[in-house]
Amino acid sequence: MRIKPEYPNILKRQDLVYPKLSYEIVGAAFKVYNQLGWGHKESIYQKSFENELKKSGIKFEREKLVSVKYNNQEVGRGFLDFVVDGRIVVEFKVMPKFGYIHINQVVGYLKSINLPLAILIYFLKDGVKYRRILNK
Repeated sequence: MRIKPEYPNILKRQDLVYPKLSYEIVGAAFKVYNQLGWGHKESIYQKSFENELKKSGIKFEREKLVSVKYNNQEVGRGFLDFVVDGRIVVEFKVMPKFGYIHINQVVGYLKSINLPLAILIYFLKDGVKYRRILNK
């Protein structure tokens, strides 16, 4: 009988933020891509990802409103695709490549809600790509 480790060895690293939950989030994105493939609207991937999270029993909020404040006054708003387990922001893109504009947007979201980690997930022709973005 072959026994598989519960998680890859990388999840044992002490320097990673939320490694187990991150692994589950990225795994759910790959499941969505493996079934749907490439070429859908962002909203299709989001709804499918939502179904994967529900199936896995992972808590999340979808389309969470974020307020940006300056001198205690609201100066802007944005909607997060997902906040998973109250700890990780997850944003989806279907653009052909990672862009600094998207990374900067996510950094702003992290600062606004004071969370340590976001995962930016791209559904591309050649598969799923993702970036972990830290709030320093």
